[in-house]
Amino acid sequence: MKKQLLTLVGLALILPGLLQACAGGETPEAEAPETESTAETPETQASGETGTLQIRANGEDFVRQGFVSKDGWEISFDHLYVNLADLTAYQTEPPYEPEAGDELQASQEVKVEEVKTIDLAEGDENAEPVLVEEVEAPAGRYNALSWQMVNADEGPASGYAMVIQGVATKDGETVNFTLNVDEELAFSCGDFVGDERKGILEPGGTADVEATFHFDHLFGDGEAAPDDELNVGALGFQSLADLAEGGELTVDTADLEQNLSEEDYNKLLEILPSLGHVGEGHCEETQLTT
Repeated sequence: MKKQLLTLVGLALILPGLLQACAGGETPEAEAPETESTAETPETQASGETGTLQIRANGEDFVRQGFVSKDGWEISFDHLYVNLADLTAYQTEPPYEPEAGDELQASQEVKVEEVKTIDLAEGDENAEPVLVEEVEAPAGRYNALSWQMVNADEGPASGYAMVIQGVATKDGETVNFTLNVDEELAFSCGDFVGDERKGILEPGGTADVEATFHFDHLFGDGEAAPDDELNVGALGFQSLADLAEGGELTVDTADLEQNLSEEDYNKLLEILPSLGHVGEGHCEETQLTT
């Protein structure tokens, strides 16, 4: 009897301490998960990160390697200058479709501030597209591009938006030509279309976007069928060769208006806005803002 009484007394003394210990242990265990759940993850931190965006201009193999026009002239280029202003890359949402008449809604934009004259024929036949500018830019997908071709104030294209210098040969005849174009244009383009996507800039990475120029639209392509849509719309070179004297041809837009047939001159004016692309992606001619 005495032994049982001592046991009960002992339990009575120990039990409040055990209950207090259990109650006191709950708070730290509950606080720990709450602290971890409020910490930033790498994904939430990445939203403000940047990478390197390369903005390039590309005349494609037609310019770097030469080609045969729709009317059989073998053309090579010494220089092909384009004077670019307001060259701007965008992140857009929703994706911009210029041919659908969409409005470009940019969440980010990166602009080349200076007007730059670029030689699309620079380098050898295997050269990379010309680097216009390399900038630090917010990470994300750059899926639209715009630029203007304006008359240069100075440099090798002074007075003109585009200067095309090269040599054309056919059946033993050679024409050294310089075409000076002062028709100013503006292009607005959507996503790059090609073998691989461009403009996807990861944090800390490098990506590029490209203003592409399709000069086969002007001269045609001798490897395509004569009734191909490209060749039907192209000017070719024969009408220009007919203006040469002693194997030399240096003309500007005013000369071409005066000396080409009305049909050929109007065709030239219709072709110029179709030169600008993003890879194979089409662009729309837009209003000049300069």
